[in-house]
Amino acid sequence: MYIPPFNKFENQQEAIAFMQRYSFATIVTVKDGLPVATHLPFLVEEKDGIATLRSHFAKANPQAAESIDTKVLVIFTEPHAYISPKHYEKVESVPTWNYLAVHAYGKFKLLEGEEHKAALLKATIRNFEAEYLKQWESLPDKYKQNMMKGIVAFEIVVDDLQAKAKLSQNRSETERENIIGELGRSENTSEKDVATYMASLGTKP
Repeated sequence: MYIPPFNKFENQQEAIAFMQRYSFATIVTVKDGLPVATHLPFLVEEKDGIATLRSHFAKANPQAAESIDTKVLVIFTEPHAYISPKHYEKVESVPTWNYLAVHAYGKFKLLEGEEHKAALLKATIRNFEAEYLKQWESLPDKYKQNMMKGIVAFEIVVDDLQAKAKLSQNRSETERENIIGELGRSENTSEKDVATYMASLGTKP
């Protein structure tokens, strides 16, 4: 990902926090020279400075088998906003787009066996809807086993993390305040989030 120096996340913790917040991401692989992508929810964890991503494919998805032992890319991106030149102090200005994105690269590894699949599903439920866990555990074992037969669980140990926050860092303080003010008043959640990131990250994300 192209990242100008002033748009780079310098802190890995901030990049990981972003992935955890916007955890519905896109996994990209290459098959016979053709990019292939699937949209999945991810569990994002960090231990001893190493980030790990876990999720599962539908077994019927051919990308699952094609990904085994390959280098993959997972793209996390969510809040974005159109930036009008009306916020700038000079007439000679053009529109742009503000956004945040994290690209995580790593080797795809299967989590084989019912025990690993069950642990992944429980962790996923706890992360996205903890209240459902009691209901899940009360379901018949045969039903849960059949469900697990239909998925391919995996993990990715991240070995390259590229994070970008394009938040008008190259604009003047007045221009940034103009943008934050308008986006912050918007009814669009994505635009509000961009305003919040702009205000909290300042000129150096």
